[in-house]
Amino acid sequence: MDDARGPGALLVALDELRRLSTGELREKYAEVFGEPTNTRNRSYLLRKIAAELQGASRDAEAEQPRDAQPAPTAEPKPARRSASTRDPRLPPPGTVLERAHDGRVVRATVLEEGFEYAGRTYRSLSAVARAATGTAWDGLLFFRLKPYRKRSRDR
Repeated sequence: MDDARGPGALLVALDELRRLSTGELREKYAEVFGEPTNTRNRSYLLRKIAAELQGASRDAEAEQPRDAQPAPTAEPKPARRSASTRDPRLPPPGTVLERAHDGRVVRATVLEEGFEYAGRTYRSLSAVARAATGTAWDGLLFFRLKPYRKRSRDR
């Protein structure tokens, strides 16, 4: 593989890598990293070498002088969720959800963005259920906001 610069050269180098045998990839690994490898896992070797070549390509691009142009300004990111994308299965903000579990009552308050439980704010009902029980739960199922459907084994 030649050391030509630019994204086109990188694509060519990556294509050449895919054509190499596992033994040749091991040799290329030793060339790129300066030490031999014991692995014979082809996909691992491809990923490692490709990642290193891409990093080297970015470093080479950074070394090249650029025209004196102002840096583009970043546009603000849109809000994560708007009222229209709110899950329709959730009750309105301010609602307190309750569920008895292991002899105690778990209470979570629905907020505009997330849920409050035990003085902390959580992003999802599943996170609330996990904090309350110590195990993974579907939050909507835990608080009985969606019906439980037994899975069929014959699918």
